[in-house]
Amino acid sequence: MSTQPVSRQLQNTSSYSHSTSRASKRSNSQASKASSPFNFPDTLSATPLGSPSTETIMAQTQRSRYLKTGAIVGAVLLMLLWLSPSRSTAPNLGQQASSTGSSTSLTEKCSKPYDPSKPLIQYALMIDAGSQGSRIHVYKFSNCGPTPELEHEEFEQTGKREGGGSSGLSSYKDDAEGAARSLDPLMLVAMRTVPDEYKSCSPVAVKATAGLRMLGPEMSQNILDAVRTRLETAYPFPVVSHEKGGVEIMDGSDEGVYAWITTNYLLGKIGGPDDTPTAAVFDLGGGSTQIVFQPTFENSKDGGMPERLAEGDHKYELQFGGRYFELYQHSHLGYGLMAAREAVHKAIVETKLDANPKDLAWLKQPIVNPCIGPNMEREIDLEFSNEHALGPKVKVTMVGPKDGASASAQCRGLAEKILKKEADCKLSPCSFNGVHQPSLAKTFSREDVYIFSYFFDRTRPLGMPDSFTLEELSQLTSNVCAGESHWGIFDGTKDALKQLRDRPEWCLDLNFMLGLLHTGYEMPLSREVKIAKKIKNNELGWCLGASLPLLSQESGWTCRVKEIS
Repeated sequence: MSTQPVSRQLQNTSSYSHSTSRASKRSNSQASKASSPFNFPDTLSATPLGSPSTETIMAQTQRSRYLKTGAIVGAVLLMLLWLSPSRSTAPNLGQQASSTGSSTSLTEKCSKPYDPSKPLIQYALMIDAGSQGSRIHVYKFSNCGPTPELEHEEFEQTGKREGGGSSGLSSYKDDAEGAARSLDPLMLVAMRTVPDEYKSCSPVAVKATAGLRMLGPEMSQNILDAVRTRLETAYPFPVVSHEKGGVEIMDGSDEGVYAWITTNYLLGKIGGPDDTPTAAVFDLGGGSTQIVFQPTFENSKDGGMPERLAEGDHKYELQFGGRYFELYQHSHLGYGLMAAREAVHKAIVETKLDANPKDLAWLKQPIVNPCIGPNMEREIDLEFSNEHALGPKVKVTMVGPKDGASASAQCRGLAEKILKKEADCKLSPCSFNGVHQPSLAKTFSREDVYIFSYFFDRTRPLGMPDSFTLEELSQLTSNVCAGESHWGIFDGTKDALKQLRDRPEWCLDLNFMLGLLHTGYEMPLSREVKIAKKIKNNELGWCLGASLPLLSQESGWTCRVKEIS
């Protein structure tokens, strides 16, 4: 009977715990000793076997050794069966960092966590299910200090669907299962990034934004349910509970505040003991736009302003890093860039309809639109209610003017019209569409303002620097809207001309952004803003701010039970 299979089995189990390794060495040593009766010494074979007593003694001795060997091997096998991790186990991540021995190689910041109750390394997964596509952020944190430190971020996004359409969850509508499976390429990134020993304790959450919000309650809930089922059954990561919003349509107020946390956390303005002035964030998505800032009312008694931020849904109280923050926030649904495009196109079509309510022959003719680049055209699909004269759908061809000299001003007029500055303001002062907002000029006049997402995507490719004034943004907009005869300024910017020629709505996009900041939020043209896609090589947006709370298991998840066969 050979002991080699036993030795292999012991070797395979030695990586699970240090105590198992010691047992393996002892058992292997005993098994080696038990095998010695099979190696008979040469002197024994030369002994005469003629006497019956000698033969009897030899037989008894051999049987005794066989029995002892069998007993020892049987005991070893029973010990292995008891020590084997084939039973279901839920590893304690706090102990995992020290027991696996791999965590020290995963961070160079320190060798043990600041708080002994926390693991040294943690991972968190956040999926941003936006209106134009889904993106995953895989974050790696170390707990070397009182506040978790972000060490690495892995980012991936879904590509366009066949035919060039949006890959957002909302684009799947009735196909809930298809929507859920569209996240598989993102989850494969998580599977490659998170080490195996951390997967069962690395939470994942999915936050859908304005696109799914506009789909309606029944259809959107079916998609969310399918996504949760897919994540829970196909992947090893714990999914944050329903009660804690693990897979949900995120409230607009949370979206903005999480983006504010992300920006100020990466800038080092929060998370420490210093009372550092914070930055404002303006996030422009496809379906909505968010504004969050910390207003100050230091001159309230002398200037006739209120002493503090008025009560209401716009007020967001936040405790973070040992500090208390009283924030103003609002999410303007329907004022994202894609929603604004549609609103401007509809406004032009509605004007044409009012002028020609009975004869709709104009629908088959090109419609001049000052927000389309000069001598460019774009086919537009518009949706209306079934009761509308053009409902439910209509396709029109928009063309730019032949001369773009005045196109920028005319387009800005259309963009500002959809902001509804004249709407009733029930709690003064208001920004646009009747929404209350403290004056930026009076309560946030000197601090940094960061604008990102589409703000970045429409300015950086045209060569704009990290910071610029709204006046400089206005000049850029005028050059773009004037047409290709004025685009010589972009010759030195890589791919700028190619992008301008491929997107007829550049003029519209820039004018809406300018109108939103200057007319909507009432920022003076001299105000400087900062664009960024990343800070310290980490993506901006709300995802990091929403992921930081997931590092606590009180946020609605527990390590998953892991089956090892």
